[in-house]
Amino acid sequence: MEGIEHRIVSVNGINMHVAEKGQKGPVVLFLHGFPELWYTWRRQIPVFAALGYRAVAPDLRGYGESDAPADADRYTCLHVVGDLVALLDSLGADQAFVVGHDWGALIAWYLCQFRPDRVRAFVSLTVPFRPRHPKMRPIETVREAFGEEYYMCRFQKPGEIEAEIAIYGTAQVLKKILTDRKPGPPCLPKENPFGITPDASPTLPFWFSEDDLKYYTDKFEQKGFTGGLNYYRALDLNWELTAPWTRAQVKVPVKFIVGDLDMIYTTPGMKEYVHGGGFKNDVPLLEEPVVLEGAAHFINQERAEEVNALIHDFIKKF
Repeated sequence: MEGIEHRIVSVNGINMHVAEKGQKGPVVLFLHGFPELWYTWRRQIPVFAALGYRAVAPDLRGYGESDAPADADRYTCLHVVGDLVALLDSLGADQAFVVGHDWGALIAWYLCQFRPDRVRAFVSLTVPFRPRHPKMRPIETVREAFGEEYYMCRFQKPGEIEAEIAIYGTAQVLKKILTDRKPGPPCLPKENPFGITPDASPTLPFWFSEDDLKYYTDKFEQKGFTGGLNYYRALDLNWELTAPWTRAQVKVPVKFIVGDLDMIYTTPGMKEYVHGGGFKNDVPLLEEPVVLEGAAHFINQERAEEVNALIHDFIKKF
């Protein structure tokens, strides 16, 4: 990661940590998910800088070295899109190519809805567009579909899942999340929610080293998990705030890439939406989705070379 520069930028009332490489060329804005950091893009930043782009990866609000407001109502889609627009302004960039993974992809979908003028093209990794249901709040919807142990439901009560993480330790919980390849809707039972046993710690995958785990662990032990969890706690508030965009299409060019073992992609109903016409109807400029065989959720790390090539093949058209 030689040559990656780090700085703090004042955006939208918070201080945001930004990692970047490449001072000239179009901006590629990389947005991480939960529970990650700018660091998830360590295999993308140098590659795209070498290709002539200005690769920029922030720690989103609540993460890493960026500010972490305490209240969940400071993590709405309007707040976070406001952060990104201010970040682009600070870079002097009228537009950017956007690449988002997990929550970063969900945030990028909001950016595409609210400020399509700032997005040249968008690559969504693992999270397709989620149209707003006009009558059902998100948490009510997933609770009805998947039960009280569904991870989004378990994340709702402030302090509860944080206390459970503390029991098992930051490193063990991060290791479990990052190594999990179980398809289908993720559920966290009340007893041992992460399935951690003292005598059977999972082996790290080839794409995630002990040094990587230490970097993540150090940052989350400093900052805690509440900032990242607050994005989930603001989901119902997002639903209220986005009523004006009900049934609105996303009208920027989009590429969707996902692993066939991904926990979101293998959630009931998702494949039908992605491949059955619903996704294309909501996102008319969507290119044919790419499904990587044998890949799980963290594809930008697990299959970095393939994903980098797919991203570049797409954005170079614009």
